[in-house]
Amino acid sequence: MIFFRKSQDDFNGPGTKLDALRTAAEKANLPHHVHRVVFRELELLESLDPSAAEYGLGINYLDYLVSLPWSHFTEDDLRLDHVQEVLEADHYGLQPVKERILEYLAVRTLCSLQQFQILVVDDEPIARTNLEYILRKEGYSVDTAANGEEALHRIRACHYDLILTDLKMEKMDGLQLLEHARKEAPHTETVIITGYATVHTAVESLKKGAVHYLSKPLQLDELRALVHSIKEKKRHMQMARDPVLCFSGPPGTGKTSIGRSIAKALGRRFTHMSLAGLRDEAELRGHRRTYVGAMPGRIIQEFRRLGVRNPVIMLDEIDKIGRDFRGDATSVLLEILDPVQNTLFVDYYLDVPFDLSATMFIATANVVERLPGPLRDRMEIIEFSGYTEKEKLQIAQRHLIPKQLRENALEGRKVHFTDEAVRAVVRDYTREPGLRQLEREIASVCRKLARAYVQGTRIPGEPGSIDATAVRELLGPPRYLPIVAATEPRVGVTTGLVWSETGGEIIFVEATRMQGARQLILTGSLGTILKESARTALSFVRSHAEDLGIDPEFFKDTDIHIHIPAGAIPKDGPSAGATICLALVSLLTRRPARNDVGISAEITLGGRLLPVSGVREKLLAAQRAGLQTVILPHANRADVESLPTDVSEGLRILTCAEILDAVPHVLAPEPVHAPRDSEPSCRF
Repeated sequence: MIFFRKSQDDFNGPGTKLDALRTAAEKANLPHHVHRVVFRELELLESLDPSAAEYGLGINYLDYLVSLPWSHFTEDDLRLDHVQEVLEADHYGLQPVKERILEYLAVRTLCSLQQFQILVVDDEPIARTNLEYILRKEGYSVDTAANGEEALHRIRACHYDLILTDLKMEKMDGLQLLEHARKEAPHTETVIITGYATVHTAVESLKKGAVHYLSKPLQLDELRALVHSIKEKKRHMQMARDPVLCFSGPPGTGKTSIGRSIAKALGRRFTHMSLAGLRDEAELRGHRRTYVGAMPGRIIQEFRRLGVRNPVIMLDEIDKIGRDFRGDATSVLLEILDPVQNTLFVDYYLDVPFDLSATMFIATANVVERLPGPLRDRMEIIEFSGYTEKEKLQIAQRHLIPKQLRENALEGRKVHFTDEAVRAVVRDYTREPGLRQLEREIASVCRKLARAYVQGTRIPGEPGSIDATAVRELLGPPRYLPIVAATEPRVGVTTGLVWSETGGEIIFVEATRMQGARQLILTGSLGTILKESARTALSFVRSHAEDLGIDPEFFKDTDIHIHIPAGAIPKDGPSAGATICLALVSLLTRRPARNDVGISAEITLGGRLLPVSGVREKLLAAQRAGLQTVILPHANRADVESLPTDVSEGLRILTCAEILDAVPHVLAPEPVHAPRDSEPSCRF
């Protein structure tokens, strides 16, 4: 007896592939519009030669359509206590952010607890009563109406999630009721029920907006499954109407990690997509199937990979999307992030709508001002500010140090970092609003400890205890010194507080004068707004020269040069106006400016100080620099009073309405006279 072994082609033949796709499509619970496209494509492929190029493209297309999670969801864990525990365990501080997230989830919890309202419309009392009994037994809230007119009055008086209506009724039939209901309550779903089921009436009902069509006698299991699926769909849609959250703040402040914690707390699947440098909108929307090598966009690819329709998708670095001749990718984000539009998102490859409304999108950005206005309006901005020294100490002890001890094989060796050691790392080796450099330095200490254990080298201090002395021994000389300790009061040099995408920073404004032709020289890569602030400051000083004790003719035969160091870094913004003005006053009165005072305010021609933004970040920068006094506009008093005590600790914060009020707090009371030619100013 001879046995013939089947080849692999016998199992993967054209008919087998199509049959497998047909079976998968029938089990996939596809939406009606997708079901129609899939089976039309299957009929087309059955008529094609399997050797044709279009056949392989069609197979891949159908495989992609069927494998998408059209109706697969994960159930949200909406226990607020559990969510709060997860957020507190994963992140220290960030209380405003956590409060907003809990409010967001509280709304979703209420949406999930709302009772499902059903209206049953039938002119037969027995049928009406039976349906009411069955649905109430399932836990739904049910009202009834004997005809279309009575149902319409009820729809106008009460909100219903679902209408189950008979087709043939007196006064107003089911199709007429369907048309009126679509106008009165567009978000209410309608199911047509009839004992005269025909293809024509079914098609007509679906065309006019019915979500489904049932024939009498009703199959109770089919009815229960249909009502349950409609309820779940509406519940997910209600829970998805919240605004898209956008986390904005400096790098290293925990924007991405808290998004991951949200997904963990909810029990959802999480994915992270970096959009930095994205230029081609086809990366998000996909390519049409007419192109060789066409494939869906990154959004649809992530859905297929995750296998659910309600994941948490983090769109990272959304403010760094580029624009060029290939299109503007932000225009695609307008559709993806808009709750009104994203229910019918069309990827060019799929060419059928895919509902994104159940997805929780979270965007991150360093500077939201870079985003187009329409895109920014579709998101709720949540600010992530820099951490105080106390917060960094707690985060390091609770999270960063245990993590680095574990990753560097030091766990279990009784290694302990003292609080003084962490403070030494924060003050002497990092100068950042976030935590990335702090973690790098702690990792560096742990690596050196691991080497010392292997080589038997002794570390200064008690065994197993890392103090400030040991940190300096391992990391070397301090990289940063407080600005107050590194400088001294000088004439024409003032200290300003500015904000950038990396957080608050300290700048110095230098002013000097020389013989010339009444020119104002501005250097330091200054932007247009900053140059205008400098001209405004000079005009104020000239117009108030007598009030300031300055010779009114000081600008005659004189050039004034204003410079902000770090010329390779572009600088712009109005908040340095007061700093420039006080540098000019210091220069022209020969009164040194205090090196422990920082200023941030916009100045007008009349000398008024206008409010500035980024107050928290600027105060944290003042703390890191070792300043003692900060001067802000009087209009920022409310911002200062709302800040935690950690942010203003060690600072004397003054608010002034006029620039003249700030002069005594910044400049020394007595002028410094230049040394005579016979007395050298420096000795070597």
